[in-house]
Amino acid sequence: MTHDPFRLVVVSAGASDPSSTHLLADRTAQRAVALAREHGRDVQLSVIQVRELLPELPQALSSQFMGPKFRAAIDTLVAADGIIAAAPVYKAGASAAFTGFFQVLDNDLLIGKPVILAATAGTSRHALVVDEEMRSLFAYLRTLPVPTGLFAAPEDFSSTALTQRIDRAAKELVLLMESGFARSVREDSWGSYQHEYGSAGGTEVGVNFDTDLMRLATGGSHRPS
Repeated sequence: MTHDPFRLVVVSAGASDPSSTHLLADRTAQRAVALAREHGRDVQLSVIQVRELLPELPQALSSQFMGPKFRAAIDTLVAADGIIAAAPVYKAGASAAFTGFFQVLDNDLLIGKPVILAATAGTSRHALVVDEEMRSLFAYLRTLPVPTGLFAAPEDFSSTALTQRIDRAAKELVLLMESGFARSVREDSWGSYQHEYGSAGGTEVGVNFDTDLMRLATGGSHRPS
C-alpha cells in the first residue's frame, strides 16, 4: 500500500540569514524527515520564513486583508500534516513577528495539527518561554503541540542533550502525523466548529472588497462619486 508523502511545514521567525532559529528548526525537520522515512513514509518539506512576510503583516493585522505571500503561507499550513514552529526570544517573549504571524491566522485554521515548538535565545534564562508562552498560544489555536519542547541558547548547539531532545520531539511529531488525527478532524467534523474569516478557504463568509470602506482599509483609495 502506497501513502502520500507527509507534508511538513517549518515556520521560522529568525530575523537574519543564517539564524540560530532557522538552524534549530532545520535540524529538527531533517530528523523528522529521517524518522518518517524509517517508518516508510516520504516527506514533502516546506519552509515559511516569517521575515519575508513582514511587509504584509501590518495590513493583515489591522484589516485581515491577506497579501499574496500570506495567502500562499496559509495555503501551505492548511495542507500541512505537521508543523515545526520556531521563534527567537527577546525580553522573555517570542518575537513580535512570530506571534503576529500566528495571531493573523484564523482561530480554527490549525485545529488538530501536531506541532513542535522551538525557540532560541542568547541566554538560557529564556528557556521557559516555550512552555509558558508558546504552548499557551498554540493551545488557543487548538493544535497538538508535542510533549517535548525545544529551546537552544548558543552553548546548547554542540550539546548531546539538545540532540536527544530534537530526536524525541521528532519521534513524537512523526507518530502524531501517522495517526492522521488532524486530517480526520478536518474531514469529519469541520462543520461543528465556529469559523472566522479565512478559515475555510473563503467559503464561510462573503466579503465585498469593492466598497469604499474596504478599499480604504486595504490601502486603496476612495472611489470618487
